[in-house]
Formats: sequence, structure tokens, C-alpha cells
Amino acid sequence: MMAPQASDKPRMARALWYVKPGAVELRAAPLPPPGPGAARVRSLFSGISRGTERLICAGGVAQSEWERMRAPMQEGDFPFPVKYGYCATGIVEDGPADLVGARVFALHPHQDYFNAPIEALVKIPEGLPARRATLAANMETALNALWDSGAGPGDRIVVVGAGVVGLLLAALAARLPGSTVTAVDVAVGRRALLASLGVGFALPQAAPTEADVVFHASASGAGLNTAIKCAGFEASIVELSWYGAHTVNVDLGTAFHSRRLRLIASQVGQVSPSRRPRWSFRRRLEVALGLLAAPALDQLVAEDIAFDSAPDTLPRLLAADAPGLAPVIRYPEP
Repeated sequence: MMAPQASDKPRMARALWYVKPGAVELRAAPLPPPGPGAARVRSLFSGISRGTERLICAGGVAQSEWERMRAPMQEGDFPFPVKYGYCATGIVEDGPADLVGARVFALHPHQDYFNAPIEALVKIPEGLPARRATLAANMETALNALWDSGAGPGDRIVVVGAGVVGLLLAALAARLPGSTVTAVDVAVGRRALLASLGVGFALPQAAPTEADVVFHASASGAGLNTAIKCAGFEASIVELSWYGAHTVNVDLGTAFHSRRLRLIASQVGQVSPSRRPRWSFRRRLEVALGLLAAPALDQLVAEDIAFDSAPDTLPRLLAADAPGLAPVIRYPEP
């Protein structure tokens, strides 16, 4: 049953668009009342996927990937103008009675109010702050990569690249009984954060070797070469980085072949083959939200951006050399 609608008139919402290299603007987004099978959501926060949206803001999505890189509720087309994003949390204002008032996560672009199909909305678990829940899409990526790797209890695991996905992946791997997990990064300031997640830290020049499983998430050729050096005999190196239209130099000489290493691509657009016969995208997303229960993960949500100031702030935060973890857009209260 649908809850009574507050109004039959369209609502004027606003959405964030990438309009040219380094330029972002807010555009009007008229919303009709949600139809059957849909609901209207008032946004609370939306997470910015720094790596992906940095490439989009710069116009760095390769033409061959324009269709494959479409977000579930994206508008516009690559390279520009495009309304992009997939880490929104909010409160259902209009729709089925059992959903009205519920806090939900949706793979929706940055927008203050939006309509979405009911099946695209996943309830946020009780006690999980909506701000932290913006990490759900990144947690899905980390979970999928862990499945792809085949890592298990007692493994020596190395994660090269302590960005948001690398941190979430390291935190998950550290929950495997008896595992030893080390994150490798150039940012020494991540050491304390990693310690709070039960993960060790090493600079690239001191990275551990003879690892059973290595994950690479630094989006750099140097990082991938470090990951290769960390791998033990016949170990797997799981590549999570997305390089857009860029190429990288990778050292597949020296000991790569004699050590019989395996380089595995992991991407969240498909459920890992080891789970695909039984797992739907929704089941994976629900589990990813549940895996965000640890309060220590709040440290990954680094900076709030007011929605109204996003056009001025985002280009700076998405610059090639900008530091930081996962910024979130904070939406004004009604």
C-alpha cells in the first residue's frame, strides 16, 4: 500500500553535475510524485568516490568505458555533462507505508531529493549512522575483492594502497582468524588509523614479502610493482585499481614468471564468480552495510561538504594531488 502523498505537484530538486574538466554545477531536477513501485527520498549524505569521481571530473573516462561505467541512476553521458554518484543515504518521505520514515541507502547520484525504484533502496541497519553508511558501495568493492582472492584464515595478506577501498579491505581481511594483514602506503599518517582496525603498516621500501595474497588499490604503476614484489611463490595479486584512460608500466620481468604469480582483476560490477550462483547484488549490498558496524570506520569519512558549496569545493578535493580519504556531501535539513 502506498502512503498518502504530501502533494501531487512536482518538487523542484537540485542535482550535482560534472559539466567540463574541473567544473561542477548544481542544476534543477524537477521531481514528479513517485509512481507505483517507487519512493521519494530526502538525502542526508552522499559519499564521493574520490578515485572514480576524480577521473570523471577530469574527463578521464576512456571512450571504450563510457557505457560500462554508467552508474545505476546516472543522467547525461560521458565525458560531459554527467550526473554521477552511487553512495547516497536519506530518509523516505513518500512511498510504500512500510518504507516512509525509513533511512535508506541507494546507488544514486548527488541530489537533495530523488525518486527511486523501491527495489533500489536498502534499509540502513539500526544503529549505523547515515554518514558512515555512505561507505557501503566501497565496502561492496572490498568484499567482492576478498571473495575474488580466495584468502582464508592464517594467510599473510598485504594491501598496497591505504585509500578508502584499501582500508576497508584490510579491515575485512584482519577479521579472518589467524591472518596477518599489512597495509603498504606512502602516507605514514595512516599508521594509527590502520592500528585501530587491527592492521599493520609499512612503507613501500619496507613492504613484507612472501605474502599468500596481495591486493593492489593505489591506482599507480609503482604500487602494482610493489604488490608484485610482496607476493610469495604462486601467490595471487588482486588488482582493484581503476586507471581510466591512463596506462601504467608494470614489471612482468625478473621473477614474475619464475614465481608463477597470478594477476587477478577484481571489479564490483559483477558478483565474484565464487558467489555468483547464490548471491544477488542486493544481498551483497545488504551484507556490506552490515559490515560497517565498527565505529572505527568513521575515521574513513574524512570531510563534510555542504551541498550548496559543492560546486566550489569539489574541484579542489578531486584535484590530482589532493590528499584525504572519503569526503561526503551533507544536505541541508528541510
